Amino acid sequence: MADALFVIPASVLRNLSDKLYEKRKNAALEFEGIVKQLASSGDHEKISLVINLLTTEFVYSPQANHRKGGLIGLAAATVGLTSEAAQHLEARINLPLISFLLAHFILIRKPLNNQIVPPVLNSFSDQDSRVRYYACEALYNIAKIVRGDFIIFFNQIFDALCKLSADSDGNVQSAAHLLDRLVKDIVTESDQFSIEEFIPLLRERMNVLNPYVRQFLVGWITVLDSVPDIDMLGFLPDFLDGLFNMLSDSSHEIRQQADSALSEFLQEIKNSPSVDYSRMAEILVQRAASPDEFTRLTAITWINEFVKLGRDQLVPYYADILGVILPCISDKEEKIRVVARETNEELRAIKADPAETFDVGAILSITRRQLDSEWEATRIEALHWISTLLNRYRAEVLCFLNDIFDTLLKALSDSSDEVVLLVLDIHACIAQDPLNFRQLVVFLVYNFRVDHSLLERRGALIIRRLCVLLDAERVYRELSTILEGEADLDFACIMVQALNLILLTSSELSELRGLLKQSLVNAAGKDLFVSLYASWCHSPMAIISLCLLAQMYQHASAVTQSLVEEDINAKFLVQLDKLIRLLETPIFAYIRLQLLEPGRYIWLLKALYGLLMLLPQKSSAFKRLRTRLKTVPLCSFNGDQIKQASSGNPYSQILCHSGSQISEDGDITQDNGNLQNGINFASRLQQFEQMQRQHRMLAKSQAQSRISSASLSKVEPKAEPWRIPTSEGNRPLSRSSRRGVGQFQI
Repeated sequence: MADALFVIPASVLRNLSDKLYEKRKNAALEFEGIVKQLASSGDHEKISLVINLLTTEFVYSPQANHRKGGLIGLAAATVGLTSEAAQHLEARINLPLISFLLAHFILIRKPLNNQIVPPVLNSFSDQDSRVRYYACEALYNIAKIVRGDFIIFFNQIFDALCKLSADSDGNVQSAAHLLDRLVKDIVTESDQFSIEEFIPLLRERMNVLNPYVRQFLVGWITVLDSVPDIDMLGFLPDFLDGLFNMLSDSSHEIRQQADSALSEFLQEIKNSPSVDYSRMAEILVQRAASPDEFTRLTAITWINEFVKLGRDQLVPYYADILGVILPCISDKEEKIRVVARETNEELRAIKADPAETFDVGAILSITRRQLDSEWEATRIEALHWISTLLNRYRAEVLCFLNDIFDTLLKALSDSSDEVVLLVLDIHACIAQDPLNFRQLVVFLVYNFRVDHSLLERRGALIIRRLCVLLDAERVYRELSTILEGEADLDFACIMVQALNLILLTSSELSELRGLLKQSLVNAAGKDLFVSLYASWCHSPMAIISLCLLAQMYQHASAVTQSLVEEDINAKFLVQLDKLIRLLETPIFAYIRLQLLEPGRYIWLLKALYGLLMLLPQKSSAFKRLRTRLKTVPLCSFNGDQIKQASSGNPYSQILCHSGSQISEDGDITQDNGNLQNGINFASRLQQFEQMQRQHRMLAKSQAQSRISSASLSKVEPKAEPWRIPTSEGNRPLSRSSRRGVGQFQI
């Protein structure tokens, strides 16, 4: 200390701590001259003592003006040292020891090298903003002198500048920016900078939310990436997530800077022969699900390029990528939708080997979850993926069938027709195996049973599509087998009526109708008729329709004659009305043409007249069928028939003809009441009647249950006079009429 005080005049030391900046500045200039003289004489021991004096007595002083003067003095000393300043930048022994030696006036003989920078860095966190400002100024002047030797402190300086970039004082921020630009220049021209030591510090700072710090970080990333000798691309996964995080910043400038940096890195990736896609793929997947639109667009754009460039390298991440691509296909932003669709097609075009890293189960799991998406486009693409997997990896997909089958069945209730059709395509592909086919039809019937609205809204579409994809005859035979043993008779009746209507009206089932029309002369048609008959027994009108379609008119007449009072209810009449309407369509044109030969198709006439007699006379169906029957030509009958027709009803005697029958092809044969073309119609009629008895018993049971429930839920009302319907409605009878009612037992 004595040597240092001898070297530095007391007036200089006094002015160095003056409150006036000009005096401190002049004192610093004198310090510079003194240090320059000592350096020229090579007296580094005294230089170290002088620097130590500035540090202990000024920079670490509790007085703010002392600290300001000390910082200016250290900068001046560095300028005085010029090329020899590097050896005094950092102390090799600790400051408490120096203070102890100085306090006891122990003469230090060993030079105190490298002791300038640490005190300045310590001043960056000073409570006084002016001290922080002078610290920036001092370090700026020091850095200009030492240049590349400054790099050993880079991490500490970077950390300090990162904090100062968000300083509350504007002057300090400005000074820090000047220093930051100088440090960047030094780093870009230095060959001593270690990117490996710097990256951990950068990664730690990337999640800071302060906008000034974010600008500072992006600036450094851009600068370092511009240096040819620094491989920032190799360390991109360490700070990529932080850059993406900045894309959603509230500041437009920060978003723009981050986007610019990401665009530059993406271009480098395209031009680089070797890129680590795996770590970055994980980051991109997370960011593609960001609520921020700009972040999603950037992430999905990166994923699109990765899929094109990485291809096989990304196979382990297919499921994760697909998990974010599918939702983006339905994004509200058109740009995102376009890129997502392109990426989806690229991804689906890549063929991978499940034996290696391609996880079919993971892909199916993703697509299954996306089938619950609220967006139609996403559900459609998920189904396309399942279809693609089935075509390429059928065996592997079938191993996971139990995991996706229920979801696929639920998708049949989707509000979109396109989704339903795609689901049916997948079901048809799965059902190529007999076991899976049986399972599909069973589950389908089960879904129709538990959800009648599905049958109403989608039943026709589903059945027709399956008939196209899986062969109509095969589908109808399987459905008939299942419905034959259906325990829920009401559902079975509804289901059969729906299947019958589809059979009669759908263009897709024209071949099946053609086969049934040949039932009397074709073994295959007869076998199909017999196969459908058992389940069609659930509905009288379905059986009659089937018989008319198969041209088994005598049996249709017999079924009509077998109906009893309970069978002819509102539901029956509704179905009958539908049938009468269908008789006027092109599908039944052959029946209308057969009416041109009433003598040959007498059972057809009897069947139609039987239906006519079941209809209420005032109904539109009655009028429609009666009008049709009035057009039957009389000239087709023989002389006896015409003579019989001259009195009243032209067909009265014909329809009551007994002793012989005219078969469906017009030939008169003896009727044994049993077999015709190998079909035991008597037995079939018994089967129908037995099924109808079961339905009637069920109806009575349900009616009794309703009556019991009603009687328990309300008090029995007072007795009212009898009312019976009249031709004018339910008008009450006159008193005289009421008295007569009591004579009958109800």
